Amino acid sequence: MTADDRLAALGISLPSPAASIANYLPFVVSGSLLAVSGQLPIGPSGQLDPSHTGKLGVEVSSQAGHAAASLCAINILAQAKAALGDLDRISRCIRLGGFVNAAPGFADLAGVMNGASDFMVEVLNDKGRHARSTVGVAELPLDSAVEIEALFEIAGN
Repeated sequence: MTADDRLAALGISLPSPAASIANYLPFVVSGSLLAVSGQLPIGPSGQLDPSHTGKLGVEVSSQAGHAAASLCAINILAQAKAALGDLDRISRCIRLGGFVNAAPGFADLAGVMNGASDFMVEVLNDKGRHARSTVGVAELPLDSAVEIEALFEIAGN
């Protein structure tokens, strides 16, 4: 089963990849590596859902943060597909880096980030297992609750 088949089985269509909003590229391919810039939980409407804006532990629940992280992972795969043409060219998700807009004292950073990690494994199977870091931050662009970046190894490059 291909990654696209697994997405279809989950009822997920990848959105058009988001354009850069500043002086950076949404992705860079270098040799056998694909780096995807930080992705926000932008939904099909092209906007952040209000439940995905604000601070975890204040305006945003852990469950909504988990869902936001999953949406970030969907947007990462949309960028990867734009870069590679075929998600099955990914031979390994090497690393995910997560940034959580967290209120002081919010400790469920790992649980929020599991939204992205679980999704990556669900779509890429064992190739989706990765190293990761998760950091609580004071602010994120557009007051997003979560931002996630990725590094992939690619085959056939």
